[in-house]
Amino acid sequence: MHLMTADPRTTSAPQDTHRLNGKRILVIFNPKSGSGDSELPEFLRLLRDAGAEVTERELQKDTPMSDYVRDLDHYQYLVGAGGDGTVSSLAYAARYRNVPMLAFPAGTANLIAQNLDLPTDAASLLRVVEEGHSLRLDMGEVEVKGETSGFCMLAGAGADATMIRDSEELKGRFGAMAYVMSAMKQLNPKKTTFHLTIDGQPREFEGIGVMVANFGMANYRLPITSDISPSDGRFTVILMKAGNLVRLIPNLIDSVRAKLNLGDPMFSGNLETLEARTVTVDAVDPFPLQYDGELHVETTPFEARILPGAVRFLTAAKKDDVET
Repeated sequence: MHLMTADPRTTSAPQDTHRLNGKRILVIFNPKSGSGDSELPEFLRLLRDAGAEVTERELQKDTPMSDYVRDLDHYQYLVGAGGDGTVSSLAYAARYRNVPMLAFPAGTANLIAQNLDLPTDAASLLRVVEEGHSLRLDMGEVEVKGETSGFCMLAGAGADATMIRDSEELKGRFGAMAYVMSAMKQLNPKKTTFHLTIDGQPREFEGIGVMVANFGMANYRLPITSDISPSDGRFTVILMKAGNLVRLIPNLIDSVRAKLNLGDPMFSGNLETLEARTVTVDAVDPFPLQYDGELHVETTPFEARILPGAVRFLTAAKKDDVET
């Protein structure tokens, strides 16, 4: 009997297509996030093809986020699929549980995923999970009227919250461009006197807003300002003194120059930055609040506290890649 043999010129080493064999992965997803097609169904298929045991849980109205992660200790990885608000709420519910989390970009802006330098396609996101590299990063905790929530990116009161409020009706049609369009409308934002308490020390200034930042990059990974680190156990508190958001563009240029080591700042006066572990923000005129892109009905005052090393995010990035 003639035995057929493989042609050595066309035979390659077998590919390891089951790198996640035996790994239990919990996927929490928000079906209302985003304005276009999501890569999530393809990502879930690829996870299962790679040998993972996947549990899917869809967010339901009025169900506390903590209910979805009660059994998190039985899983090796956590996936949060949605916008920044979904990701940060899930990360807060899972804080200090030591289970690496993937911030799956299924929202409109996906700033957390951008700060983590995550890819957007399902196959590349699968590789991030397979590699299993993670960074332990800080989170923020915000308290308003005795109720606490978590944020990964930033919390703000003033012009940035107003911008997010005005973008809501545009997001369905224009996606991430809605934020740009809304910012351009803020030519004459309300100015007021802010009263801050920075690590117990009082501070007062007149301006259009305050941002309490943990991550430091806006869309396209442009730095909001320099020297923001999500792993130093401190917030960067940004005092917005400019008359409108357009006047902050020169400060953005300065931040890019600093990131590229192009020399000293060329512009100043529109922003001031401080460092803090805890900060209380109040204003003479009440302002709406936003944290991680979600507008909330609460108004100032609010208190923000840093939660050092509260979450492990899956990413191929190194520590320096997530700093500005």
